[in-house]
Amino acid sequence: MKEVILEKSKCIGCGVCHGICPKYFEIKEDNKSHIKGADYDLEKEEEKLEINDIDCVKEAVGSCPAQCIHIK
Repeated sequence: MKEVILEKSKCIGCGVCHGICPKYFEIKEDNKSHIKGADYDLEKEEEKLEINDIDCVKEAVGSCPAQCIHIK
């Protein structure tokens, strides 16, 4: 299982991650990307979600212009 992390403070809300991987990413009313079902760490301003199927997430990581999505 891998952990997907989205650094909210760096997100520019371009929507590339959602376009590539709508299974895990969405754009919400704050015009920023969110990981569906993720836990939010207020102190680090990060969303985190553990998933098994990371294929489209890998593509989103490589395509994000803000480089705010990571896989651990």
